[in-house]
Amino acid sequence: MYESIEQRARELAIFLIGNNATVRAAAERFGVSKSTVHKDISERLERIDRALWLRSRAVLERNKAERHIRGGLATRKKYRGE
Repeated sequence: MYESIEQRARELAIFLIGNNATVRAAAERFGVSKSTVHKDISERLERIDRALWLRSRAVLERNKAERHIRGGLATRKKYRGE
């Protein structure tokens, strides 16, 4: 599927940045686990392409800061039967 792990890491980062995607969405899109996405972005990409790593980390940090809001909205939707 991918020629190398480095290529996958770059493509995951580009997808995250371009779509402001969550780790879960990226994992589903690329057919890998959430752990793989985290490892590719957090560890591997830093050694491969530092500028891309910094941009993708910013998206991950924003998602982390907003996750409690998304969780609350999902719970609200669930109990309202929407």
